Amino acid sequence: MTIDLAFVWAGVIAFAVLAYVILDGFDLGIGILFPAMKDPQERDTAIDSIAPVWDGNETWLVLGGGGLFAVFPLAYAVVLPALYMPITLMLLALVFRGVAFEFRHRTVRGRRFWDGAFAGGSMVAALCQGIALGALVQGIHIEGRAYAGGWWDWLTPFSILTGLALIAGYALLGATWLISKTQDDLQARCFRWALPLGAAMLGFIVAVSLATPLLNPAYAERWFAWPAVLYAAPVPLLVAAVSLAFWRAIRRRAERLPFLLALALFLLSYVGLGISLYPHIVPPSLTIWDAAAPESSLKFLLAGGAILLPIILAYTGYAYWVFRGKVTPGSGYHH
Repeated sequence: MTIDLAFVWAGVIAFAVLAYVILDGFDLGIGILFPAMKDPQERDTAIDSIAPVWDGNETWLVLGGGGLFAVFPLAYAVVLPALYMPITLMLLALVFRGVAFEFRHRTVRGRRFWDGAFAGGSMVAALCQGIALGALVQGIHIEGRAYAGGWWDWLTPFSILTGLALIAGYALLGATWLISKTQDDLQARCFRWALPLGAAMLGFIVAVSLATPLLNPAYAERWFAWPAVLYAAPVPLLVAAVSLAFWRAIRRRAERLPFLLALALFLLSYVGLGISLYPHIVPPSLTIWDAAAPESSLKFLLAGGAILLPIILAYTGYAYWVFRGKVTPGSGYHH
């Protein structure tokens, strides 16, 4: 049996992107929630909860972007010119945020500025990621083998909607992460934030789900045509079930379950995105097979990926295992 290497690599890249969204999402969410934390000690505790892992989380962004360049070079060559502005702003925001993360602990007089930089960088990065996703879903105009759209094609009401949706989703991940990692007043405040943020994320999921089939008749067919509807129907049903379980978990003050359920909402949204896009890597016309590198290159890269991916997964899992448990004020490595 011949292995479809393009399909395998599409799965690897999809996994890397999902891992980045899940892992970096909650620490971006903490930055988004930063302005709502008025007590400097609470801000320090929130920072300490992600300090050992936040830079490792961004490994998956490098893997996703580098993998796209190596394995699907045509997709990379088309997507980058179409999304130069949001991607550039995202990278600048992540750099600025990383600098602020370290500098805020080195100054007293400038602490407020760096706290604002950390919050602003987190919010801009989340917004730009959502806008880039929305611009990709709505379709990129290609002629021949090159991007043929305009400079501002990425900026539409739908891309703004997905940008705001990702901000709400990341904030939810941040709040539920802090519920699992902190205690006392900060934890209680995050419990109060969790339900409104969960409701906001659910509302955005519904809004994006209703808008997506209107962008392209192919999307509507993948969701509503027979027999595709049999595969797609479980996704909204599971979203409803997870949302109900999330509400119950917050009401009974569960500590770890809300974060896992918030991750489940992201996973289901990602599955829904896959249903809409597959087999296209750049809708509406470029499939994963159209964009794939030569088979010899895919084989060579897969050998390297088979070694690299387990190492990254093992490192990530070990880091989270070592730094498991609650974070207490004054216990972080910055102190």
